Amino acid sequence: MGNSQSKVELYAAIRKDHLLGMSMRSLQRVHNVTWRTVRRALDGKWPEPRKKSRRQESRLDPYKPLIDAMLRADLDAPPKQRHTAQRIFDRLVEGHEARDISYCMVRLYVKDRRREIRRKAGVGPEAMFVPQRHLPGVEAEVDFGDVHIVLAGEPARVFLFSLRLSYSGKAVHRVFASCGQEAFLEGHEHAFRRLGGVPRGKIRYDDLRAAVERVLGLGRARVESDRWTAFRSHWGIDAFYCRPGIEGAHEKGGVEGQIGYYRRNHFVPVPEVASLAELNELVDRWDLEDEGRRLRSRTRTIGESFAGEQPLLRPLPREVFETGRWFTPRVNRFGQITVRSNAYSVPVRFIGRQLRVLLHANDLAVYDGRTEVARHERLSGRGGSRLVLDHYLEALLRKPGAFPGSTPLEQARSAGRFTPVHDRWWTAACAAHGDAAGTRALIEVLLLARHMEHEHVVAGLAAAFRAGALTADAVALEARKAAEGDSGELPAPVPGTGRAEGPAATVTFLSDWRLSHLPPDNRPLPSVAHYDQLLNRHGRRTGNEKEGS
Repeated sequence: MGNSQSKVELYAAIRKDHLLGMSMRSLQRVHNVTWRTVRRALDGKWPEPRKKSRRQESRLDPYKPLIDAMLRADLDAPPKQRHTAQRIFDRLVEGHEARDISYCMVRLYVKDRRREIRRKAGVGPEAMFVPQRHLPGVEAEVDFGDVHIVLAGEPARVFLFSLRLSYSGKAVHRVFASCGQEAFLEGHEHAFRRLGGVPRGKIRYDDLRAAVERVLGLGRARVESDRWTAFRSHWGIDAFYCRPGIEGAHEKGGVEGQIGYYRRNHFVPVPEVASLAELNELVDRWDLEDEGRRLRSRTRTIGESFAGEQPLLRPLPREVFETGRWFTPRVNRFGQITVRSNAYSVPVRFIGRQLRVLLHANDLAVYDGRTEVARHERLSGRGGSRLVLDHYLEALLRKPGAFPGSTPLEQARSAGRFTPVHDRWWTAACAAHGDAAGTRALIEVLLLARHMEHEHVVAGLAAAFRAGALTADAVALEARKAAEGDSGELPAPVPGTGRAEGPAATVTFLSDWRLSHLPPDNRPLPSVAHYDQLLNRHGRRTGNEKEGS
């Protein structure tokens, strides 16, 4: 008949009908019950609660303590490296020979038990949270998150810096090759300048190595790095460090949720970019677009809330804090300097010299005194090298035999700076002039890139190749014509490079070009008439000598 409450109502109805004179048989028929139920109702007894059935033992019972231990260990594990039901089942089968259980048994138990363990530990959706009120312009949160992109045609893992204002939800992001101290400081500086101010209250952090050298005990006391302390003092940052591990994750849940939202909505599908600078331009645009969305049930957008919060931020300091780090390496015999276990090329004229290097998060600049002599995109790993072919051209002019197998040439090909047009012109020049002379001619062409655009030099090579002009002078002249727009449009590429061949080119050699640009010569043509009298004179003298003899 259902639950005990419905039985109570049934017993009351039976007694009421019996008082009206209804017989036992009629009561059974009307209420559709047995005579025992009628008898109990008339005897003044109340229905007893249904007895709970005894739980049957499960084949999973011996393994439940093992499963609980795995789920408790997940409380301190990284979010992306926690046990799934399938992994727990595999461990039970492999490590404990649990052949008598099934995956469905494990999955159903893990589904409810995981939630219960997380609730008891004070984490998860069942944990209790107290709503917080954030004042405008006071608090912010900072964190790093990793994202995957396709950088210059290769898969790469980069790091997304995020600083989020707690009141408005306005967030500023920046992508870096690493999450080191340079990226940490540059991310702050970029965010403060984009926001137009600094929060007046606390900024919440994890124990990032860029800021914290050592955690003291279980409290919030930290030993900060000297550089972070100086940076924090310059910008007036009041740092608040969250508790380590999973216990402190909710203390800056706003920025962690923001990074997840940003990754799902702007990095799916995986973006393909040529450089981090190009990606950061997209990130700046995405930050502006996000100002139009609303957080949860708020009536105002992020941009509208930030417009009221921005005037309440602390003004930016006037002085500039250099976020880069200075090094003074010595150039080795290969024309390279080593910074953070990676090698970078400099012009070979500096071999043996000590130069100054300013290292930033995504690039580094090399200085001789106050003059910048090289700039490279920073390498994030160890043991890598970034070599620029232009830095070695003077040495290769003296040693052309080292050019074909050089590492700078290989990297130039990979970067697209040494094109198939270069290769075809080089092959033809070597066939016409010999390997050494042809290679020197190519190096002289490469030197043109110091004074001309790369595209114009490639156009000059293409035009010179089609006309069979295999000298550096011819290439220089055609490149200059392409730069000045004398030909109307850039010459077509070389046959075999994947594009259609243009009409046959006519190349003006440098000597002809110089003659055509001389001023007009209005002088009369030369004459030898004045020499006739010398001939007559010589003839008379010869005749007199013959007569005298």
